[in-house]
Amino acid sequence: MTTTIRQTHELGQSIWLDSIDRNILRNGVLRDLIIKEGVSGLTSNPTIFEKSMSSGDLYDADIRRLSEAGVSTETAFFDMAIQDIQDAAGLLRPVYDEERGNDGFVSLEVSPRLARNTAGTLAQALSLWSRVDRPNVMIKIPGTAEGIPAIRAAIREGVNINITLLFSLERYRSVVDAYMLGLEDRLATGKPVHHIHSVASFFLSRIDTLIDPILEAQGHKEWVGEVALACAREAYQIYKELFFSQRWARLRDQGAHPQRLLWASTGSKNPAYGDLKYVDALIGPDTVDTMPMETIKAFLDHGHPGLTLENGVEDAQRVLNGLRESNIDLEALAGRLEEEGIKKFNEPFDKLLSAIGRKMGVGG
Repeated sequence: MTTTIRQTHELGQSIWLDSIDRNILRNGVLRDLIIKEGVSGLTSNPTIFEKSMSSGDLYDADIRRLSEAGVSTETAFFDMAIQDIQDAAGLLRPVYDEERGNDGFVSLEVSPRLARNTAGTLAQALSLWSRVDRPNVMIKIPGTAEGIPAIRAAIREGVNINITLLFSLERYRSVVDAYMLGLEDRLATGKPVHHIHSVASFFLSRIDTLIDPILEAQGHKEWVGEVALACAREAYQIYKELFFSQRWARLRDQGAHPQRLLWASTGSKNPAYGDLKYVDALIGPDTVDTMPMETIKAFLDHGHPGLTLENGVEDAQRVLNGLRESNIDLEALAGRLEEEGIKKFNEPFDKLLSAIGRKMGVGG
């Protein structure tokens, strides 16, 4: 059956679900989204797991078992999360096989407590990759300054990486460079790169949430609600520049796959905007859009598949140039969003560990 998601896939964009819990893994909801609707991947983060693990009793038996084993709350969390990720990877494995390894991925994030810790991030990324032991899994590493060298090293070790918490166009360039350096490092040791996949997750709605009030206050109402889309369109131009370069051609000839751009934070946070603001406008080849369940349902109901990502590229550049001319520093605002993003992931993670600790009868 043709759905809006399948039509979008035919245009070159994968639609992933930005959610996971044991209910949808076990009651057939995720399977139906994959088989009937065409969803071809899944992403998770600490906030998603907090919502999943803190409600109901699906994890209680595991928590009792882990409590008896005397493990820490964080160890308990990752033990349970890995099981969920493995189950989701199993449901998506037919997509991965059908797409010859180019789709069908599930993402698991390193601890948000490690966002400023390069060595800790790399160590945990390698550990999670080994423990999950599925080819269609990506380990999420934040695109912080400290995360960049960890991304390079993880790619060198052959790990699929989803770079998360990207808000800055300049940081995006650094992320692509880290990816290519990791591939080059690996090739220099005589190891293959054809099996390595990566996405760079650009967060969108949070950009408009932060900058819209600033634009209103400064009298730039014409740019309200336009900055996130402008950033996404400019990021795609950077993608085309870097992945059609001579440097990339050399890697491509060795079997390397381009690092796809992924649109994250796609649920509209401003009720004045349409529920598909960050979906319908950003459909293009070699991209991914990960959506919360309510946005998936909205797209299935009234989405409009079409090649829209490069519509209005010149307008996007005019918006970005106008911001610079008005002394609105997007890079500084991106840094603020990064800090807020780390905090927004740490708070639910701490809350989750506390909830697990209560059930285990220990502190969080």
